[in-house]
Parts: sequence; C-alpha cells; structure tokens
Amino acid sequence: MKINFNKKFNQGADFLIRRCGYGLVRDPRASEISYARRLGGGIYPRFHLYINSENPLILNLHLDQKQASYEGCTAHSGDYDSDLIKQEAQNIYNAILREEQASFANATEAEENMGGFWSKIFGKKD
Repeated sequence: MKINFNKKFNQGADFLIRRCGYGLVRDPRASEISYARRLGGGIYPRFHLYINSENPLILNLHLDQKQASYEGCTAHSGDYDSDLIKQEAQNIYNAILREEQASFANATEAEENMGGFWSKIFGKKD
C-alpha cells in the first residue's frame, strides 16, 4: 500500500519513519533500504516499509506474514491491502504529520525565544 504525502518535510524520511516505531532492516541481499516494525516477539509477522520517494515523500507498506520458504527466493506471504495495513498506513500518515507539526512549532518557539545579551537582562528582544 502506498502512502503519499505530496509535500516536502523539514525532517528526513529516515528520522520520520523511526519516530513511527520502525527500525532499519539490514539485509545484504536487498538493493533497497527498508524499515520494519514487529507485531510480536519474533521477527515475523512484521510491517515492512520502503521509501519510494523523499520529495515528495511516498512510502510503500506491506505486512510480512512469514519468512521466504525457499532458498534463494524472496517471495513471502505478504499482505498489501487488508484492513490492518490500511489502519497502519493511516497511523503512519498521522504520526508523520504530527511530528512535522511539532517540529515546526518547536522551531517557531525557538525563534521567538531568541534574543541577545540585553534581552536576557531586561527581558526585551534586541
């Protein structure tokens, strides 16, 4: 399932995805960088996420039910459009928008609180 944001973010895609609870998947056989979030104590099942584009941000999400069954084969029991995937996609979408809004609010507050030496003494901005 694709998650389209159609906007550029101040934070990098890696940072935003990690803030959603996803960890980097280190697979030497894979050509793409991916991220996963486990649903239980084991490696599978897990949500598996790829970055298709960073500007605008487009993510590709699916659920890996189990590991590939055959040696040399990357096929697995993947779920691409169930209600669980739709719910997780919406959670990711909302979390990234909240993170970006919080980042913007913190930057605005930091700009407002900036002041020089005299503002610290007299409580006024330069």
